[in-house]
Amino acid sequence: MERGQWGHMNKIPTKDLKPDCYFSKPVFIDEAYIILTPETPVSRSLINRLFEWEMRELYTDGEMVEAESIEEMTSSDEDAEGEEGKPQVTASSSDTENMVKIKTFYEQFRDYVEKVYTRYVTKNEISVAELSDKVKMLCDVILENRRFVLRVISSVAVTNNYLVDHSSRSTVLSIVLGGQLRLPPHRLIELGVSAVVHEIGMVRLPPQLYMAGRQLAPQERKAITAHPILGYNILKEKKFPLAVSLAALEHHERMNGTGYPRAISADKISLYARIIAVACSYDAVTGSRPYRAAREGYMGMVDILKNEGKQYDELVIKALVYSLSIYPIGSYVQLTNGKIAQVTDVNPDNPRYPIVTLVGVRTPDGKDMHIPTSESGLRILKPISKEDALAAVGGSGS
Repeated sequence: MERGQWGHMNKIPTKDLKPDCYFSKPVFIDEAYIILTPETPVSRSLINRLFEWEMRELYTDGEMVEAESIEEMTSSDEDAEGEEGKPQVTASSSDTENMVKIKTFYEQFRDYVEKVYTRYVTKNEISVAELSDKVKMLCDVILENRRFVLRVISSVAVTNNYLVDHSSRSTVLSIVLGGQLRLPPHRLIELGVSAVVHEIGMVRLPPQLYMAGRQLAPQERKAITAHPILGYNILKEKKFPLAVSLAALEHHERMNGTGYPRAISADKISLYARIIAVACSYDAVTGSRPYRAAREGYMGMVDILKNEGKQYDELVIKALVYSLSIYPIGSYVQLTNGKIAQVTDVNPDNPRYPIVTLVGVRTPDGKDMHIPTSESGLRILKPISKEDALAAVGGSGS
């Protein structure tokens, strides 16, 4: 959008937005951020978030259109999955059905991330506008279905492309952390875009380094340290916002000044980089690699909580704990009554006592049995591996 057009756009008061309505032209928060496209309906959750973050008006060249008349604007059929593939998760569906929908959505997002990297490598093309639109939908899905999304990324099978797997999982985790830190919607989208492309500099290195199915030699690890600078230069050249470029440059910096490439510390490191650093580190210690198996989420959380040398922002670590709990969502545990369960949601008041779902146990109407743990009631005795959990109940889990 040209700057000269900004002052001539229609102002739409947030209070006038109606759920399930559409706009005939893109809708902006400010000059740089699109929050709605013509194909995307206004959702109740979006309206609530706009009020929560005190965004009193939006801007557009178009008009608000009632849902009943949207077919007159477009000849395309409505996607059965909702707005351009957005999963329709409902309270009436079982957890298993909703998990399948979220798993499909996440795998489609991961495929998109692979296309982003492949397109840049083969055609030197990368679109910040397109990427922002994809991340906006991802933000909506995560904020509305966080407990399902976190279970999916802890269980979905890895591909042979670690760079794509890591970037996809780190993006989800970063958005979860950003939501916990109450970033406003446009900054949450920018954070998500930063997480998708934070490793883009890797593609300028020999593939045998970032695709290696083995531990790297010391000289190879040293070569890898060039990727933040390479990524910053790529994103700057492609006209990405400075905040996104800095996130790529600084995601290996550490609060105590021991990181790279510039060894900066504390609040000199951008907020996005501090968030991505925690998301990446958690994923690195819990994700599987060809040369080692994944560690259980609990052990990964313990590693991050130790914060040896005060490497990470304590506020971001707190957000991680309150988002995933001490026993992270997706983890399998044994309870004090001997039952096997999977952690499926957090307790917002105390991350030590999450909500669990009994494995292999159903309610009389056939639904999953969710149980809150507590200090005075049923508690988690110990974390166990998924293999041990499923072997104990003789079935399969999420």
